[in-house]
Amino acid sequence: MITGVVNNDLEAEVRLTVRGPTGRTRRIRAVVDTGYDGHLSLPPATVATLELPWKRRDKAILANGKTTSFDVFGGAVGWDGSRRAISIDVADTEPLVGTAMLEGYRLNSEFRPGGKVAIRALRRRG
Repeated sequence: MITGVVNNDLEAEVRLTVRGPTGRTRRIRAVVDTGYDGHLSLPPATVATLELPWKRRDKAILANGKTTSFDVFGGAVGWDGSRRAISIDVADTEPLVGTAMLEGYRLNSEFRPGGKVAIRALRRRG
């Protein structure tokens, strides 16, 4: 289970450890964004510090309808007790956790400042 807290802006936040291929790690605070379909976004300075390998260039349509291009890097994140290899999108914003990270999980949040955030694996049937 991943836990976090709702901040004063009523955003669900979690803390994650991101690892680059050289073993460098960075503990980050990331906002859970259900409107973002990627795994994780990080600012350029964090990507550079972790020495993440470039994978490709991609495009996205923003909430305002504009199209933007961005670089995608490879990395790993500590997630629910294990290391998970993911794609990391570069964005000059605060780190975001997207729905690709949440696949197979349930998100529960108490939307009040200081409220609890819990991300739990869904139980498999059968």
